[in-house]
Amino acid sequence: MRVILNVDAITAPLTGIGRYALELAHGLARHAAVEELRLYSAFRWVDDPAHALAANRTIAQLRRSIPFKTQALELYTHLRAALFRAHTRRLRGYLLHTPNYVLMPFDGPSATTVHDLSAFNYPETHPVERVRFLERHLPRTLERAAVVLTDSRFIADEIHLRLGVPRAKLRTVALGVDPSYRPRGNDELDAALAVHGLVAGAYLLVVATQEPRKNLVRLVRAYAALPAALRRHSPLVIVGARGWLNKELERTLGPLEASGAARRLGYVDENALPLIYAGARAFAFPSLYEGFGLPVLEAMASGVPVLTSNVSSLPEVGVDIALGVDPLDEDALRNGLERILDDEPWRSGAITRGPLHAQQFPWSRCVDETVAVYEEVAGNGE
Repeated sequence: MRVILNVDAITAPLTGIGRYALELAHGLARHAAVEELRLYSAFRWVDDPAHALAANRTIAQLRRSIPFKTQALELYTHLRAALFRAHTRRLRGYLLHTPNYVLMPFDGPSATTVHDLSAFNYPETHPVERVRFLERHLPRTLERAAVVLTDSRFIADEIHLRLGVPRAKLRTVALGVDPSYRPRGNDELDAALAVHGLVAGAYLLVVATQEPRKNLVRLVRAYAALPAALRRHSPLVIVGARGWLNKELERTLGPLEASGAARRLGYVDENALPLIYAGARAFAFPSLYEGFGLPVLEAMASGVPVLTSNVSSLPEVGVDIALGVDPLDEDALRNGLERILDDEPWRSGAITRGPLHAQQFPWSRCVDETVAVYEEVAGNGE
């Protein structure tokens, strides 16, 4: 089987979609059923994921700084499509997979991964040019694709019910977790955490891009309502790039930062991140909406008690091990935070069960199930 994988999403800082594309690129390159893998990034072929990461960094910088973003994005999309068509015109016997929503024009069979419909459900939490882009281009992609992959059953149902995609066209393939996310002893953690001014077992961790859908404002208010002694023992530590539409978060978080009760570490190198997870006393991820919720799985794999939301795909990932609460209820968030930080019998069960659950989600499983979808498409003569 010959596969073209679009790797535009492999760009720093790696988000969940970027991590998914990177793991697919590595896994497909090693898979016995894939006789040839070609990677296409932006407007050219690239040799490997590292090459894609370097090439995409320049494109990402331009996107952040260019004026008239909606028009510029449409122009870029048009030019990229024309170049891709020119680069693939003579290729035969390939399947195209884009792991990031919108397909480029291609004469052979194609598959896309749609991770969520947040731009449609929560347009106010996205830059306007992104919403307009998906409104314009995603319906055509869903029509053209031979198969649409999703990360969760929840998103597959939503795509069917909201966008009318036939269920026969939908396949759910869960994401994976890297084995570097695992429980660790203090002997492994102390030096690495000291670099960031952290102490093992003495902070409440959040890993999320700072944007409205992650519900950080309500989380911070709930945290501020905890008993002072609990906050002193477990300051709030937020890891993740600064996103967009964050004025309210800045106002809410500012007093806690000024007092030392909260800190933002920004984007953390992927080698250090598993250690920061493993060193946390507890982990909070009360997002309003997720297509999967990879940080929840990473925290569980690390043996850390988790608070998350009881909506969207998150119950699929957290099952009955993570503590699920209504993300709009600040009292429920506060009570949940107190439980994951201070209820030792509950914490003990979560610490034991989390890694066992996460072991069911290796990236190799994600790659194998994705290849099985490719083979199904090829077998149907698409």
